[in-house]
Amino acid sequence: MAETLEQRLHAIRARLPEVAPEAADRQQATGAVILDVREPEETARGHPQAAYLLPRGLLETQAGTVLPDTDIPVRVLCGSGVRSLLAADTLAGMGYRDVASIAGGFEAWAAAGLPVEHPPPPAWPLSRYRRQMALPEVGEAGQRRLAGARVLVVGAGGLGSPAALYLAGAGIGTLGIVDDDRVEIDNLHRQPLHDEATVGMPKVESARAALRGRNADVAIETHALRLTARDAHALVADYDVILDCTDNFPARYALNDACVAAGRPLVQAAILRFEGQLTVIHPAAGGPCYRCLYPEPPPPELSPACGEAGVLGVVPGHLGVLQASEAIKLVLGIGEPLIGRLLCADLLTMRFRRLEVSARSDCPTCTRSQQGATAP
Repeated sequence: MAETLEQRLHAIRARLPEVAPEAADRQQATGAVILDVREPEETARGHPQAAYLLPRGLLETQAGTVLPDTDIPVRVLCGSGVRSLLAADTLAGMGYRDVASIAGGFEAWAAAGLPVEHPPPPAWPLSRYRRQMALPEVGEAGQRRLAGARVLVVGAGGLGSPAALYLAGAGIGTLGIVDDDRVEIDNLHRQPLHDEATVGMPKVESARAALRGRNADVAIETHALRLTARDAHALVADYDVILDCTDNFPARYALNDACVAAGRPLVQAAILRFEGQLTVIHPAAGGPCYRCLYPEPPPPELSPACGEAGVLGVVPGHLGVLQASEAIKLVLGIGEPLIGRLLCADLLTMRFRRLEVSARSDCPTCTRSQQGATAP
């Protein structure tokens, strides 16, 4: 006969101690960790002060990241004391040596008048980003950073479309969109921000409608202009991370120079036919600038426009999504952004190369700006 929940809880109580909330509070003051295994919707209404938050369902996969030291005393708390017993048993099975469940859970903790934190309510529903926040590298704190970030996408075409859609989906608080074109029918095979109903509409307005439909909590700022060096400096200064999704060298150089001067990271990508390149320009963090890589534009015969050479629609889709990924990493301060590295992708052969690239000591743009600069 299968073991009932009551039988299992009885067996766990025989193996592991339960402690009163008051005792757990005193033990926390002397080095124990309180682990709250309730769901984000529950902890948002209050949790023990300085508690570690890890939902019960993620315990097996993420306990080692949240609590790497198996010797530290852990006092587990849930709503009423049932899930915490199960979680404590799981932790003991994973090798944690001093584990106990807090009797009565958060209900008893609050009733005892022990210290409780009440985080400010987010401007977005926790359930929307549940799976993203389940990542220990993100969590609720990271989601708040995303919600407070301002990201500028220059170009609402093949690269900018997927980048903007995924940034909006991730919960970036403010998205700026720069483009002066109108939607044309031959855009649609590679620009998912737009559809047949928006043909003829300014791309920034089509983008605004699509992004608001994806996430109405994201503020969309549109700039219906063709980027010039004069515009670039004013625009860049108002955003945290910039995505270069343009298709011409004057705009790329203008964005590079403005971002270097302002100390802003620039996620730069370019595509043609079946191939694409991606890098993060950020001399303030020790990397080269775009002029270090390409001091002069290549001759036209070596860099034909997509309208002449063609492009497979999924190629800018892949590179645009990678741009969004780099932008999110920069906002959160996680992972290894492609600073000082150039990713080269050939989707026809599915070959990817990552090249190390260095700043030029004689670069007239970034060598002047690096003196005294610091990474964000």
